[in-house]
Amino acid sequence: MLSEPGHSRKSAGSSPTVAIGFVTGMLSGVSRAGLAAGSLLDRAEIARDLLDERGARIPVARYAALYRLINESLDDEGFALFSRPLRRGSFEFLCRAALSAATLEQALERIARFLHVVLDDLEVEVERSGRAAVIVISQEQALPAGPAGRVFAHEWLLRMIHGLAAWLVAHPLPLDEVSFPYPPPPHAADYELVFAPRYTFDAPRLEARFPAEWLALPVRRDEAALRSFLVDAPASITTLYRRDRALSLRVREHLRAALPDHLALPALARRLFVSPRTLHRRLEDEGTSFRAVKDGLRRDLATDWLTKTTRPLSRIGADLGFADAAAFYRAFAGWTGSGPREYRKRFTHSTGG
Repeated sequence: MLSEPGHSRKSAGSSPTVAIGFVTGMLSGVSRAGLAAGSLLDRAEIARDLLDERGARIPVARYAALYRLINESLDDEGFALFSRPLRRGSFEFLCRAALSAATLEQALERIARFLHVVLDDLEVEVERSGRAAVIVISQEQALPAGPAGRVFAHEWLLRMIHGLAAWLVAHPLPLDEVSFPYPPPPHAADYELVFAPRYTFDAPRLEARFPAEWLALPVRRDEAALRSFLVDAPASITTLYRRDRALSLRVREHLRAALPDHLALPALARRLFVSPRTLHRRLEDEGTSFRAVKDGLRRDLATDWLTKTTRPLSRIGADLGFADAAAFYRAFAGWTGSGPREYRKRFTHSTGG
């Protein structure tokens, strides 16, 4: 199915979460296709009132379940976002069109040609700009699903193209920078995890840049690999988060294991048998930082414990390694836009996994 390639970012003791803005965008076309968004949310076990809460987050597993439900219920792998549906099976044929390409450049050209055939609303091209290769997504006509649908259509299409490209060459392809053709959405804070360390908004068109030399990478997948990829697709390619973050996942696991103690970067570098400078550089290469990984872990654990346990707020802050309740409050409010007590009252039992 025309799904979003990715890689599960599981870590011990915490449940990865997705900003509610991605859910709102994914649902933005279903009503015009005759489906009730509330019913789909119920079946995916996502509380309906979360759609109205800017700071809400849901487990990745619930996001993946909703993704599949929409595709299957509509027989449309494009979520009813476009002027004509992408019937189920479109993603398989897209994979097959690119599978026999010799290089990444040829594969991307075939992906763009296939999408030109099936999509009237958005046009995909691959350009060169100096030492950079650029995936370009231009809007050819107004999308019928409204502003939220337009945002999600660009988000989804870029993730699909980029994730499929990385799978084809069996190599991480971290993007250097992405410009988006719309104002910052409410969930823009997640863009570092989803797309690239540098991103801008209000551009004339979507442009995603990566080193041009990667275009010469050979396509390494074969028919057997494709069959396995497609069979496992619901579990392996519906998560949002980038596939090029192997070190950041290890850092996250070490930080989780050390809690409530604070593990500083030099100490963590020693555990990973690298210098602090090398660790900093390699995390930067993955489009993140030590601070961002630590904050992401604390945020996911905090929202998990607030909504799924009765653990006192003071203990949650202490278990996350905060010096005092005020420090925990400030950090949590920065992550979600509300204090932990207010968040617990609104979301208890709504984001359970």
